[in-house]
Amino acid sequence: MNQHPTSASKNLASAALGLRHVFVKRLAIAANIGIHPHERTAKQTILISLDAAVAETKVLPKSNIGPESTIEDVVCYESMSKTVIAIIEEGHIDLVETLAETIAERLLADPRIRHLHVQVEKPEAIAAAESVGISIERLQTA
Repeated sequence: MNQHPTSASKNLASAALGLRHVFVKRLAIAANIGIHPHERTAKQTILISLDAAVAETKVLPKSNIGPESTIEDVVCYESMSKTVIAIIEEGHIDLVETLAETIAERLLADPRIRHLHVQVEKPEAIAAAESVGISIERLQTA
C-alpha cells in the first residue's frame, strides 16, 4: 500500500497538482506504550505529529467560502486526530515504530492522501532528552 519516499516527493504541496498539506502538530495523548514493565502498567504522554500531502477531490476557489463548501470536500485534521486516538485506545503497543506504521496504514486508506509523515514522540522516556521517538514517511501507491 505504501513505500518509502523518493527525493522528488519531499515538496508535494503544489497548486498545479491540486495538493495541499493537512497537519496536526504534537497531539498529546495518554498511551499505554513501551516494552518496559513500568510502561505496561502506567500510561504516559506521547506526542503525535502528522503531515499529509493531500489531493483534494474538489478544488475550492478563494471565492467559494459559502455554504457549498463542506467538510466532506477536504481531508480533515480532526478526523486524522480521531483516527490516532482510536488506535491508542485499542490497547497497549510495545513499540513506537508499530504505532507509527499503524497510523500510516489507517490514514493512507484515504486515497486523497498522497504522502504522509508521522512522528511519534515519548517526551518522558529519557530524562536528559527533551523527547525521543520515531519519524516515518510513506507514499500512497494506489
